Amino acid sequence: MKKALSLLLSILLVASLSALAACNGGGSSTETDNGGTPPADNLTEFTVAFCTWVGYGPLFIAEDQGFFEEFGIAPRLTIIEDESQYAAALYSNSIQALGNVLDREVVHFAAGTPSIVLFAMDESTGGDGIVSTAEIQTVQDLVGKTVALDKSSTSYFFFLSILEANGVDEADVNIQEMGADDAGNAFIAGHVDAAVVWEPYLTEANQREGGHVLVDSSEYPKVIVDVMVMRSDFAEANPAAAEGLTAAWYKAIEFYWANPEEGNRIMAEGFELDAEEIADMATGITFMGLEENRAFFDRNTPDNIFEVATRASDFWAELGLIEAGIDVDAFISTKFYNTAF
Repeated sequence: MKKALSLLLSILLVASLSALAACNGGGSSTETDNGGTPPADNLTEFTVAFCTWVGYGPLFIAEDQGFFEEFGIAPRLTIIEDESQYAAALYSNSIQALGNVLDREVVHFAAGTPSIVLFAMDESTGGDGIVSTAEIQTVQDLVGKTVALDKSSTSYFFFLSILEANGVDEADVNIQEMGADDAGNAFIAGHVDAAVVWEPYLTEANQREGGHVLVDSSEYPKVIVDVMVMRSDFAEANPAAAEGLTAAWYKAIEFYWANPEEGNRIMAEGFELDAEEIADMATGITFMGLEENRAFFDRNTPDNIFEVATRASDFWAELGLIEAGIDVDAFISTKFYNTAF
Protein backbone atom coordinates (compact mmCIF):
# COMPACT_ATOMS: atom_id res chain seq x y z
CA MET A 1 0.00 0.00 0.00
CA LYS A 2 2.55 2.59 -1.16
CA LYS A 3 -0.15 5.22 -1.58
CA ALA A 4 -1.60 4.74 1.90
CA LEU A 5 -0.11 7.92 3.33
CA SER A 6 -1.20 10.19 0.47
CA LEU A 7 -4.64 8.61 0.47
CA LEU A 8 -5.07 9.15 4.20
CA LEU A 9 -3.89 12.73 3.90
CA SER A 10 -6.37 13.37 1.08
CA ILE A 11 -9.16 11.97 3.20
CA LEU A 12 -8.22 14.29 6.04
CA LEU A 13 -8.18 17.31 3.75
CA VAL A 14 -11.52 16.46 2.20
CA ALA A 15 -13.05 15.77 5.60
CA SER A 16 -11.91 19.08 7.03
CA LEU A 17 -14.97 20.93 5.79
CA SER A 18 -17.30 18.56 7.59
CA ALA A 19 -15.14 18.82 10.69
CA LEU A 20 -15.44 22.59 10.61
CA ALA A 21 -19.20 22.23 10.43
CA ALA A 22 -19.17 19.77 13.30
CA CYS A 23 -17.11 22.10 15.46
CA ASN A 24 -19.70 24.81 14.84
CA GLY A 25 -22.61 22.78 16.15
CA GLY A 26 -23.17 20.02 13.58
CA GLY A 27 -25.03 16.87 14.45
CA SER A 28 -21.95 14.94 15.59
CA SER A 29 -20.41 17.70 17.66
CA THR A 30 -21.47 19.61 20.73
CA GLU A 31 -19.73 22.37 22.64
CA THR A 32 -20.21 22.68 26.37
CA ASP A 33 -21.91 25.80 27.63
CA ASN A 34 -22.30 26.32 31.35
CA GLY A 35 -23.88 29.74 30.90
CA GLY A 36 -20.94 31.42 32.61
CA THR A 37 -19.36 34.76 31.90
CA PRO A 38 -17.03 35.13 28.91
CA PRO A 39 -13.43 34.24 29.69
CA ALA A 40 -11.17 37.00 30.91
CA ASP A 41 -8.88 38.62 28.37
CA ASN A 42 -5.78 37.22 30.04
CA LEU A 43 -6.89 33.58 29.63
CA THR A 44 -5.60 31.67 26.62
CA GLU A 45 -8.51 30.39 24.54
CA PHE A 46 -8.37 27.28 22.37
CA THR A 47 -10.52 24.29 21.49
CA VAL A 48 -10.14 20.76 22.87
CA ALA A 49 -12.08 17.94 21.20
CA PHE A 50 -12.81 14.37 22.22
CA CYS A 51 -15.50 11.75 21.74
CA THR A 52 -17.99 10.45 24.28
CA TRP A 53 -15.85 8.28 26.53
CA VAL A 54 -15.48 8.36 30.28
CA GLY A 55 -11.69 8.51 29.98
CA TYR A 56 -11.98 12.12 28.79
CA GLY A 57 -14.58 13.04 31.41
CA PRO A 58 -12.24 14.72 33.92
CA LEU A 59 -11.98 17.60 31.44
CA PHE A 60 -15.53 18.46 32.48
CA ILE A 61 -14.43 18.32 36.12
CA ALA A 62 -11.59 20.74 35.38
CA GLU A 63 -14.08 23.08 33.73
CA ASP A 64 -16.70 22.76 36.47
CA GLN A 65 -14.25 23.27 39.33
CA GLY A 66 -12.50 26.27 37.78
CA PHE A 67 -9.17 24.51 37.32
CA PHE A 68 -8.77 25.77 33.75
CA GLU A 69 -9.15 29.38 34.84
CA GLU A 70 -6.85 28.75 37.79
CA PHE A 71 -4.08 27.82 35.36
CA GLY A 72 -4.72 30.67 32.93
CA ILE A 73 -6.61 28.91 30.15
CA ALA A 74 -10.13 28.92 28.74
CA PRO A 75 -10.47 25.82 26.54
CA ARG A 76 -13.72 25.19 24.68
CA LEU A 77 -14.64 21.55 25.22
CA THR A 78 -16.11 20.09 22.04
CA ILE A 79 -17.45 16.58 21.49
CA ILE A 80 -16.81 15.14 18.02
CA GLU A 81 -17.77 11.49 17.68
CA ASP A 82 -16.35 10.67 14.24
CA GLU A 83 -12.62 10.03 13.95
CA SER A 84 -12.33 11.37 10.41
CA GLN A 85 -13.84 14.65 11.60
CA TYR A 86 -11.74 15.21 14.69
CA ALA A 87 -8.58 14.11 12.88
CA ALA A 88 -9.30 16.60 10.10
CA ALA A 89 -10.15 19.32 12.61
CA LEU A 90 -6.77 18.98 14.33
CA TYR A 91 -4.95 18.83 11.00
CA SER A 92 -6.68 21.99 9.76
CA ASN A 93 -6.23 23.86 13.07
CA SER A 94 -9.99 24.03 13.67
CA ILE A 95 -9.15 22.56 17.06
CA GLN A 96 -5.85 22.87 18.88
CA ALA A 97 -5.93 19.83 21.17
CA LEU A 98 -7.50 16.38 21.08
CA GLY A 99 -8.05 13.50 23.47
CA ASN A 100 -7.67 10.23 21.60
CA VAL A 101 -6.14 6.77 21.68
CA LEU A 102 -2.35 6.73 21.36
CA ASP A 103 -2.14 4.23 18.50
CA ARG A 104 -4.59 6.25 16.35
CA GLU A 105 -2.69 9.46 17.00
CA VAL A 106 0.41 7.72 15.67
CA VAL A 107 -1.49 7.34 12.39
CA HIS A 108 -2.51 10.99 12.32
CA PHE A 109 1.03 12.16 13.10
CA ALA A 110 2.37 9.98 10.28
CA ALA A 111 -0.19 11.57 7.94
CA GLY A 112 1.28 14.99 8.61
CA THR A 113 -0.68 16.36 11.55
CA PRO A 114 1.71 18.63 13.49
CA SER A 115 0.91 17.26 16.95
CA ILE A 116 2.71 16.33 20.15
CA VAL A 117 1.63 14.22 23.10
CA LEU A 118 1.28 16.28 26.28
CA PHE A 119 0.20 13.61 28.81
CA ALA A 120 -1.62 10.31 29.16
CA MET A 121 -5.25 10.45 30.27
CA ASP A 122 -6.33 6.90 31.03
CA GLU A 123 -5.64 3.25 30.33
CA SER A 124 -8.22 0.61 29.49
CA THR A 125 -7.99 -1.97 32.27
CA GLY A 126 -10.99 -4.14 31.53
CA GLY A 127 -13.19 -1.78 29.55
CA ASP A 128 -12.36 -3.39 26.19
CA GLY A 129 -12.31 -7.04 25.21
CA ILE A 130 -13.36 -9.89 22.98
CA VAL A 131 -16.70 -11.62 23.49
CA SER A 132 -17.20 -15.08 22.01
CA THR A 133 -19.37 -18.15 21.89
CA ALA A 134 -19.08 -20.99 24.38
CA GLU A 135 -17.02 -23.14 22.01
CA ILE A 136 -14.32 -20.49 21.85
CA GLN A 137 -12.37 -20.77 25.09
CA THR A 138 -8.91 -19.61 24.02
CA VAL A 139 -7.55 -17.07 21.55
CA GLN A 140 -6.29 -19.98 19.45
CA ASP A 141 -9.90 -21.15 19.11
CA LEU A 142 -10.60 -18.05 17.00
CA VAL A 143 -8.86 -19.68 14.03
CA GLY A 144 -11.44 -20.17 11.28
CA LYS A 145 -14.07 -18.16 13.16
CA THR A 146 -15.78 -14.91 12.18
CA VAL A 147 -14.90 -11.92 14.34
CA ALA A 148 -16.67 -8.57 14.07
CA LEU A 149 -14.67 -5.40 14.75
CA ASP A 150 -14.07 -1.83 13.67
CA LYS A 151 -10.84 -1.62 11.69
CA SER A 152 -10.85 2.17 11.83
CA SER A 153 -10.65 2.22 15.62
CA THR A 154 -8.22 1.05 18.26
CA SER A 155 -10.18 -2.23 18.36
CA TYR A 156 -8.12 -3.40 15.41
CA PHE A 157 -4.80 -2.61 17.10
CA PHE A 158 -6.05 -4.26 20.28
CA PHE A 159 -7.24 -7.38 18.45
CA LEU A 160 -4.08 -7.91 16.43
CA SER A 161 -1.94 -7.30 19.51
CA ILE A 162 -3.83 -10.13 21.21
CA LEU A 163 -3.45 -12.41 18.19
CA GLU A 164 0.28 -11.74 18.04
CA ALA A 165 0.70 -12.42 21.76
CA ASN A 166 -1.05 -15.78 21.32
CA GLY A 167 0.65 -16.89 18.10
CA VAL A 168 -2.39 -16.53 15.84
CA ASP A 169 -2.11 -15.05 12.35
CA GLU A 170 -4.68 -12.51 11.21
CA ALA A 171 -5.11 -14.43 7.96
CA ASP A 172 -6.45 -17.41 9.90
CA VAL A 173 -9.36 -15.40 11.29
CA ASN A 174 -12.35 -14.16 9.29
CA ILE A 175 -12.71 -10.48 10.16
CA GLN A 176 -16.07 -8.90 9.45
CA GLU A 177 -15.65 -5.14 9.55
CA MET A 178 -18.34 -2.98 11.16
CA GLY A 179 -18.73 -0.30 13.81
CA ALA A 180 -18.19 -1.23 17.45
CA ASP A 181 -21.87 -0.94 18.37
CA ASP A 182 -22.85 -3.00 15.33
CA ALA A 183 -20.24 -5.61 16.27
CA GLY A 184 -21.69 -5.98 19.75
CA ASN A 185 -25.22 -6.26 18.44
CA ALA A 186 -24.17 -8.71 15.72
CA PHE A 187 -22.65 -10.98 18.34
CA ILE A 188 -25.69 -10.88 20.62
CA ALA A 189 -27.92 -11.60 17.61
CA GLY A 190 -25.85 -14.67 16.72
CA HIS A 191 -24.49 -13.39 13.40
CA VAL A 192 -20.79 -13.73 14.26
CA ASP A 193 -18.70 -16.03 16.44
CA ALA A 194 -16.90 -13.27 18.31
CA ALA A 195 -16.61 -9.49 18.46
CA VAL A 196 -14.13 -6.90 19.70
CA VAL A 197 -16.16 -4.51 21.84
CA TRP A 198 -16.25 -2.33 24.91
CA GLU A 199 -18.86 -1.74 27.55
CA PRO A 200 -21.76 -2.25 27.75
CA TYR A 201 -21.29 -5.12 25.29
CA LEU A 202 -18.81 -6.96 27.51
CA THR A 203 -21.41 -7.17 30.25
CA GLU A 204 -24.17 -7.97 27.76
CA ALA A 205 -22.31 -10.90 26.15
CA ASN A 206 -24.32 -13.34 28.24
CA GLN A 207 -27.49 -12.21 26.52
CA ARG A 208 -26.48 -14.77 23.91
CA GLU A 209 -26.56 -18.33 25.18
CA GLY A 210 -23.00 -19.37 25.96
CA GLY A 211 -21.71 -15.86 25.30
CA HIS A 212 -18.80 -14.81 27.49
CA VAL A 213 -15.80 -12.49 27.67
CA LEU A 214 -12.88 -14.34 26.13
CA VAL A 215 -10.23 -11.76 27.12
CA ASP A 216 -10.29 -8.14 28.23
CA SER A 217 -7.84 -5.28 28.33
CA SER A 218 -6.86 -5.93 31.95
CA GLU A 219 -4.86 -8.89 30.61
CA TYR A 220 -3.01 -6.71 28.06
CA PRO A 221 -1.72 -3.62 29.89
CA LYS A 222 -0.76 -0.45 28.08
CA VAL A 223 -2.27 -1.53 24.75
CA ILE A 224 -5.17 0.93 24.85
CA VAL A 225 -4.06 4.26 26.31
CA ASP A 226 -5.73 7.63 25.77
CA VAL A 227 -3.53 10.69 25.47
CA MET A 228 -3.93 14.42 25.07
CA VAL A 229 -2.26 15.75 21.95
CA MET A 230 -1.85 19.39 21.00
CA ARG A 231 -0.79 21.02 17.78
CA SER A 232 2.94 21.54 18.10
CA ASP A 233 2.79 25.05 16.62
CA PHE A 234 0.17 26.09 19.17
CA ALA A 235 2.11 24.53 22.06
CA GLU A 236 5.30 26.26 20.92
CA ALA A 237 3.55 29.62 20.71
CA ASN A 238 1.60 29.05 23.93
CA PRO A 239 3.66 26.83 26.27
CA ALA A 240 1.76 28.13 29.29
CA ALA A 241 -1.46 26.80 27.73
CA ALA A 242 0.07 23.33 27.33
CA GLU A 243 1.29 23.45 30.93
CA GLY A 244 -2.07 24.76 32.13
CA LEU A 245 -4.04 22.02 30.40
CA THR A 246 -1.72 19.40 31.89
CA ALA A 247 -1.92 20.82 35.41
CA ALA A 248 -5.70 21.20 35.23
CA TRP A 249 -6.02 17.57 34.14
CA TYR A 250 -3.91 16.35 37.05
CA LYS A 251 -5.91 18.43 39.51
CA ALA A 252 -9.17 17.08 38.04
CA ILE A 253 -7.92 13.52 38.53
CA GLU A 254 -7.09 14.26 42.17
CA PHE A 255 -10.59 15.70 42.60
CA TYR A 256 -12.17 12.61 41.07
CA TRP A 257 -10.23 10.22 43.27
CA ALA A 258 -11.28 12.19 46.36
CA ASN A 259 -14.89 12.72 45.21
CA PRO A 260 -15.89 9.89 42.84
CA GLU A 261 -19.65 10.36 43.16
CA GLU A 262 -19.44 14.09 42.53
CA GLY A 263 -16.97 13.48 39.72
CA ASN A 264 -19.28 10.97 38.07
CA ARG A 265 -22.16 13.43 38.32
CA ILE A 266 -20.14 16.21 36.68
CA MET A 267 -18.90 13.94 33.91
CA ALA A 268 -22.40 12.58 33.31
CA GLU A 269 -23.75 16.09 32.89
CA GLY A 270 -20.99 16.91 30.44
CA PHE A 271 -21.66 13.84 28.32
CA GLU A 272 -25.44 14.00 28.87
CA LEU A 273 -25.44 10.48 30.30
CA ASP A 274 -26.61 8.96 33.56
CA ALA A 275 -24.17 9.12 36.47
CA GLU A 276 -24.66 5.39 37.03
CA GLU A 277 -23.65 4.68 33.44
CA ILE A 278 -20.54 6.82 33.83
CA ALA A 279 -19.65 5.04 37.07
CA ASP A 280 -19.99 1.65 35.37
CA MET A 281 -17.79 2.76 32.46
CA ALA A 282 -15.17 4.08 34.87
CA THR A 283 -14.69 0.63 36.42
CA GLY A 284 -13.02 -0.51 33.18
CA ILE A 285 -10.35 2.18 33.04
CA THR A 286 -7.58 3.61 35.18
CA PHE A 287 -7.22 7.39 35.14
CA MET A 288 -3.65 8.65 34.89
CA GLY A 289 -2.57 11.54 37.06
CA LEU A 290 0.81 13.09 37.71
CA GLU A 291 2.53 10.08 39.28
CA GLU A 292 1.11 7.67 36.70
CA ASN A 293 2.40 9.90 33.92
CA ARG A 294 5.81 10.14 35.52
CA ALA A 295 6.02 6.36 35.48
CA PHE A 296 4.59 6.06 31.95
CA PHE A 297 7.08 8.58 30.54
CA ASP A 298 10.02 6.87 32.28
CA ARG A 299 11.98 5.01 29.62
CA ASN A 300 13.14 2.53 32.26
CA THR A 301 9.55 1.46 32.98
CA PRO A 302 8.29 -1.60 31.06
CA ASP A 303 5.61 -0.69 28.50
CA ASN A 304 6.43 3.00 28.77
CA ILE A 305 4.84 5.48 26.38
CA PHE A 306 7.79 5.42 23.99
CA GLU A 307 7.63 1.62 23.71
CA VAL A 308 3.86 1.62 23.21
CA ALA A 309 4.05 4.32 20.52
CA THR A 310 6.88 2.48 18.77
CA ARG A 311 4.87 -0.76 18.75
CA ALA A 312 1.90 1.08 17.30
CA SER A 313 4.09 2.75 14.69
CA ASP A 314 5.66 -0.55 13.63
CA PHE A 315 2.23 -2.19 13.61
CA TRP A 316 0.61 0.37 11.32
CA ALA A 317 3.67 0.51 9.05
CA GLU A 318 3.64 -3.28 8.65
CA LEU A 319 -0.03 -3.13 7.68
CA GLY A 320 0.70 -0.37 5.18
CA LEU A 321 -1.55 2.21 6.80
CA ILE A 322 1.47 4.46 7.22
CA GLU A 323 4.46 4.43 4.90
CA ALA A 324 7.12 4.19 7.58
CA GLY A 325 7.59 4.28 11.31
CA ILE A 326 7.38 7.70 12.94
CA ASP A 327 9.96 9.60 14.93
CA VAL A 328 8.57 8.81 18.37
CA ASP A 329 10.77 11.37 20.10
CA ALA A 330 9.36 14.12 17.86
CA PHE A 331 5.81 12.93 18.54
CA ILE A 332 6.00 12.56 22.32
CA SER A 333 6.93 15.73 24.16
CA THR A 334 8.71 15.48 27.49
CA LYS A 335 8.27 19.18 28.27
CA PHE A 336 4.84 19.15 29.86
CA TYR A 337 3.89 15.80 31.43
CA ASN A 338 5.80 16.57 34.64
CA THR A 339 3.89 19.80 35.27
CA ALA A 340 2.99 20.01 38.95
CA PHE A 341 -0.20 21.66 40.17
